[in-house]
Amino acid sequence: MKRIKKDDLVKVIAGGLKGKTAIVTRVDGSKVYLENLNTRSRHIAANRLNQQGGKKDVQLPIDISNVALIVEEVKGTEKTSKIGYAIKNDKKTRVAKLNNKEVK
Repeated sequence: MKRIKKDDLVKVIAGGLKGKTAIVTRVDGSKVYLENLNTRSRHIAANRLNQQGGKKDVQLPIDISNVALIVEEVKGTEKTSKIGYAIKNDKKTRVAKLNNKEVK
């Protein structure tokens, strides 16, 4: 079970995008893709399928260790927390270590 999942609201805690918040769109192993963050434009050469060529926006991944899950959001101040696990009703659930509340 991953600590960060798709559709989680996260805050970037390291790197050039430090302090930005975004929603996770995809998780690939130890990399996460964030909505509208870390996009670059790539040049596409003309070919039979793409007669004109041009530019295409591509989303680049961020390492999963550089993001933290936002647990509480209060008027511009986001509290992040580490994630632990607890077993409730024979199911493993994610729990925020900040306040011991279950994460969706």
